[in-house]
Amino acid sequence: MARAAVLGRLTWHVGTVRAVRAETPWARTIVLDVPGWPGHLAGQHVDVRLTAPDGYQAQRSYSIASAADGERVELTVELVPDGEVSPYLVSVLEVGDLLELRGPVGGWFVWRPGTPDPVLLVAGGSGLVPLMAMLRTRAASGSAAPFHLLYSVREPAAALYADELPTLGVPVSYLFTRRTPPGTRRPIGRISLLDLPAGFTPDRHPSVYACGPTGFVEAAADLLTTAGHDAQRIRTERFGPTGGNP
Repeated sequence: MARAAVLGRLTWHVGTVRAVRAETPWARTIVLDVPGWPGHLAGQHVDVRLTAPDGYQAQRSYSIASAADGERVELTVELVPDGEVSPYLVSVLEVGDLLELRGPVGGWFVWRPGTPDPVLLVAGGSGLVPLMAMLRTRAASGSAAPFHLLYSVREPAAALYADELPTLGVPVSYLFTRRTPPGTRRPIGRISLLDLPAGFTPDRHPSVYACGPTGFVEAAADLLTTAGHDAQRIRTERFGPTGGNP
């Protein structure tokens, strides 16, 4: 993801993998205990570093999926088949392994539970991960801020957190782009003006968080501004070339 952050004050932590769970056939969540973890805000991310036996290192950034909970940190990683880091995290890493991470990073793309404004979340593919931290933080804090999630994803099998999302008390609109489940009224297709929820109109001044591949985020931001939303209230986070298209 393209993120602006100052890393000079951050240090590397060593976390222990306490659990892993499959989210889709191509993604898994890694639950870490990180001694000395300073806490994080919903929407922040970490840098993960892997070191090979010969000393070669590879480093990638991953969004934090969990609400702040002491020294526990959850990352949800989607497989990039030709990647250097995600294949190891998705297919090799086991409970009890150690993992180096640095963070939390980021201060712009965050949501704080004391904010009462309505919030529109717009996710493309694995761009749901930092928005899931916001949803979980809302639930954990008891916030009454109105939320709505627009989730663009290729097909039902690729949808993250499918069992948990219905339990969070937030309306979710799925925007399937390649295959829909039986009985779905919305036709296959990318996000459009018709998908914007009626209760989050510009006159209500919602805060908007859009995250996903670059093309998706740019299209979503253009749609929102076309609909009259204040560009200053639209915060975006996007993937690089390897992010894929939902």
